[in-house]
Amino acid sequence: MKIEQIYTGCIAHAAYYIENNGEAAIFDPLREVQPYINRSEKDKAKIKYIFETHFHADFVSGHLDLAQKTGANIVYGPTANPNFEAIIATDNQEFKVGNYTIRAIHTPGHTLESTCYLLIDENGKQHGIITGDTLFIGDVGRPDLAQKLVADLTQDKLAEYLFHSLRDKIMPLSDDLIVYPNHGAGSACGKNMSKETTDTLGNQKKTNYALRANMTIDDFKKELLDGLLPPPAYFPQNVLMNIQGYESLDSIKEKADNPLSPQDFEAIANQTEALILDVRHETDFVKAHIPNSIFIGLHGQFAPWVGALVRDVKQPILLITPEGQEEETVTRLSRVGFDNTLGYLKGGIDSWVKAGYETDSIYSVSPEEFEKSFETTPIIDCRRPGEYSSLHINRATNIPLDFLNDHLSEIPKNEPFYVHCAGGYRSVIWSSIMKSRGYHNMINIETGMSGIKNTAIPLVEGVCPSTLK
Repeated sequence: MKIEQIYTGCIAHAAYYIENNGEAAIFDPLREVQPYINRSEKDKAKIKYIFETHFHADFVSGHLDLAQKTGANIVYGPTANPNFEAIIATDNQEFKVGNYTIRAIHTPGHTLESTCYLLIDENGKQHGIITGDTLFIGDVGRPDLAQKLVADLTQDKLAEYLFHSLRDKIMPLSDDLIVYPNHGAGSACGKNMSKETTDTLGNQKKTNYALRANMTIDDFKKELLDGLLPPPAYFPQNVLMNIQGYESLDSIKEKADNPLSPQDFEAIANQTEALILDVRHETDFVKAHIPNSIFIGLHGQFAPWVGALVRDVKQPILLITPEGQEEETVTRLSRVGFDNTLGYLKGGIDSWVKAGYETDSIYSVSPEEFEKSFETTPIIDCRRPGEYSSLHINRATNIPLDFLNDHLSEIPKNEPFYVHCAGGYRSVIWSSIMKSRGYHNMINIETGMSGIKNTAIPLVEGVCPSTLK
């Protein structure tokens, strides 16, 4: 069976393309849809259907733009109620793509409308199943997102739905089916996803904790919900955009294609209270940046960090980017619903400096320099709790970047302190946010834990404290 996984690592997202006999279908497309159109044109195929496994929370789907550009029908599972024209499939309804058959299997749990799609080839053989966020490799979808929009859909209720969906709908299927999930490791839609992006259903039955044959519903709920961190703030906003609709990406890019002189950049920043977002490499930001700008580097998990740390997707944004990466930055912002980019600094930080404007910097030291004074100065570890528990500096306090906005009162304002992450990316984001809030006493540790491990600084395992001591 001809199926292609189109994986986007920065948001750990998998879309799928299938084609047969001149017809094609796309499953869970990203916001930028031209690559799917190009792929179908390469096969001289017409995109007939756009299948959505559910209303996504971690990205804005490209279903509306793709439907408008191709005439394809959008398909959702039972109970979906979008504000636009779509086919709402019934449980076990079948769709033809060439000689292939796509069977919709309603699997509520991650969300109420969550639906998997069974792929059946031209000979009637069941080849694989596109599972969306119902079943991942090594994990299953979190059941706590829908209650942010519908109070009655508690995580406990959805966990029960998911338990039965997995056992009644998925596990009875053939062990040789290929599982094609919507996400891999790094996504916030689950907590234990594998780096692998496909597997057989049979192997998942053996290795995935949520598919243990002897598991009770109480066991399932306990293991599923234990250690589940709060979802990023942008998730409910993205769900609403996917349900209600959104502006075309072409329009978003056209509006954002606005090169600004330093003078105009400053004026717009002052007039609009726009967030100044610097997406260069952290080593460049540390050396020189516009005062009060925030760093989130394009080379890392850029879009998810923007979504986690910037509270409102409607926030006006002004960009400082490496030359030639303006459009890519706008596209990646749009993937998580940030559509209000007002323009970018023409010539980048060099033009700002040449115009005589002030810059700021972040005080950073090497792990070897840190080693000389780590015993007397407070240390903040901004990695996630699981990383901290695995290995950390004994005196370090864990204040994860993900939840920095909720822990500002715990950070010392009048004495120096060190901050580090795993490799140096997140600690610069953390420091840039703190500087924008008037904190100038942090010392960033270059290369983070990856460098600290090569020093004589003692490291321990243990539970992270919740507050600074």
